Amino acid sequence: MIDLLVKVLVNAVGVYVAVLVVPQIKFPAADNLLKLEGNWWEIIIVALILAVINSYIKPILKLLSFPITLLTMGVFAFILNAALLLLAAFIADLVSVDFTIGGFPPNFTADSFVGALIASVVISVVSIVLGMLDRGRRIVI
Repeated sequence: MIDLLVKVLVNAVGVYVAVLVVPQIKFPAADNLLKLEGNWWEIIIVALILAVINSYIKPILKLLSFPITLLTMGVFAFILNAALLLLAAFIADLVSVDFTIGGFPPNFTADSFVGALIASVVISVVSIVLGMLDRGRRIVI
């Protein structure tokens, strides 16, 4: 249970940093966080969606796409991460959270895919850095 909570918090920080860095992402809840107004819980919802996708769907898709990942020398993993981030944006739209990447949803364009690709790299880097900080908690407990 604690591990899922840590994943959600790490994803929330990663999404927030991606909103600040990637211009294609429109997320009013994260934009208003610095002003201390708005719906901060929407960031937690998107982070929870990402945590569930990364915990349950991503391992299955990585296993199924292993041959193509091998053929592309790992480049397909970036495409898979971008697709899963677009899936998170789609699910967020279904639960009425205003989180769009380059106009997706509803419009899927090259701009939305490039935005998702850059955002997935940013979220991965933030997750790696915060994951290294989390290693101390796992050793102590």
